[in-house]
Amino acid sequence: PAPLDALGRGIHATRVLAATRVVRPERPDKLVRLGLALARWGPTPAGGYTASAIRHPHAPAVIDERGELSFEQIHRRTNSLAHALSDAGVLEGDGIAIMCRNHRGFVEATIAASKLGAHSLYLNTAFAGPQLTDVVKREKPAAIVYDHEFAELLGDAGARRKRFVAWHDPEDDTADPTLDELIDTYDPAEVVPPGHPGKAVILTSGTTGTPKGASRGSPGLVGPGVALLSRIPLRARETTMIAAPLFHSWGYAHFMLGMALGSTYVLRRRFDPEATLAEIDRHRATTLPVVPVMLQRILELPEETRRRYDTSSLRVVAVSGSALPGELANRFMDEFGEVIYNLYGSTEVAWATIATPRDLREAPGTSGSPPRGTTLKILGEDGSELPRGDTGRIFVRNDMLFEGYTGGGSKDVIDGLMATGDVGHLDEAGRLLVEGRDDEMIVSGGENVFPREVEDLLADLGGVAEVAIIGVEDERFGQRLKAFVAKQPKAKLSADDVKAHVKAHLAGFKVPRDVKFIDELPRNATGKVLKRDLA
Repeated sequence: PAPLDALGRGIHATRVLAATRVVRPERPDKLVRLGLALARWGPTPAGGYTASAIRHPHAPAVIDERGELSFEQIHRRTNSLAHALSDAGVLEGDGIAIMCRNHRGFVEATIAASKLGAHSLYLNTAFAGPQLTDVVKREKPAAIVYDHEFAELLGDAGARRKRFVAWHDPEDDTADPTLDELIDTYDPAEVVPPGHPGKAVILTSGTTGTPKGASRGSPGLVGPGVALLSRIPLRARETTMIAAPLFHSWGYAHFMLGMALGSTYVLRRRFDPEATLAEIDRHRATTLPVVPVMLQRILELPEETRRRYDTSSLRVVAVSGSALPGELANRFMDEFGEVIYNLYGSTEVAWATIATPRDLREAPGTSGSPPRGTTLKILGEDGSELPRGDTGRIFVRNDMLFEGYTGGGSKDVIDGLMATGDVGHLDEAGRLLVEGRDDEMIVSGGENVFPREVEDLLADLGGVAEVAIIGVEDERFGQRLKAFVAKQPKAKLSADDVKAHVKAHLAGFKVPRDVKFIDELPRNATGKVLKRDLA
């Protein structure tokens, strides 16, 4: 019955939140202030940082290349910024495009927009000028907050819009006002909450076409937060080094989770593998959200460089954004401990499954199983559920499904479950193995091949640093497989070695007929391979 189910969810949520130390004793006067703040602002960035400024005002909230800001400083600074943006004509319901790397400006622009009830549109820092122009033309934000390095790229996109600079170097000549100037000019008095909370619009990666805006409201932090925290052992008031881009759904998810946990964020504008290890050592970070290619870059450092830094504080390396090869996960854990938690999802469905270190050891390459509150099914072409072991389309239902693309349209939905756009199967233990994009299937000689299986196999071959498989036209077979391989330094590997390895483990029609060696795979800012560039 529904009441018993609700009771069970409530007990589960209480246990999870108690384990994370989010729920803990507070002074009665502070509890009243916290209750009023959350009632006024709701589960939004504005509400989260207002509450954190009450709970632990002097604790560090953000540490970036310019230093440290406390929760109280962030609260006051974003009050000032919200007043400044309002006076500049940015109102409730307007859109604010944010094109920032990982630093305080991203955080403060997001919170200020939330305090105004404006919608935040997160622009990918790797987009080209024409892509930015198309996105901004479609989304129509009233203002753009950007890092000065992107001024030229935003020339067309920012025309006739209010523009504000979030980060600039001292030698930069900025024609637009900076966030620091606005914050220094305006009073940090409390902001009147908006009538309706703003939304977050995260763009799809655009690896197969024009990036789409995926709009998501504020469904509350308890349900979504509990789903992730039940599998990923994060704790309140710890330090998180967010290496994944904040504009991406994975980086943004940790921004929101950390807001609920009162986490200290350590941010750097650009990912550097050695600098990441140094920051973990310096700040005793316990959590590191990354995309898979970042793990690879860390392992490519010389061993003596990696051992120079004490990373024993790390309890969680949270990975998402693109496929995580099983071999890469195991190599990383062999050196850094049983710390990897791999989340599979998409911009549209948020999360679908989470793999723990045990899952990754027992079934390398798995994406894990759904957390409580999430339903996942493998459906056939007729929409019926397939048995374990059979490959089909992956469909998901949870509390964070997006509301639809801002330009119109959505993903396929069957009985309340939304398509992720991928295909895969469940193993005997109910763990998901993703086999590839449903639009990446290669039909060679009448046989269906999904690149992921071949890519994962070749990732285990000695001498292979990274690999991608695509389908190319073939007069005889319709399509044939072509492998693009980046070798490890000094590796002696031939095309015949690559083909022989696949032939020894998979069916003959899955053997690449062409093998091309390249220096590195083309990737976007979140580490996804740009297969259209390979084609």
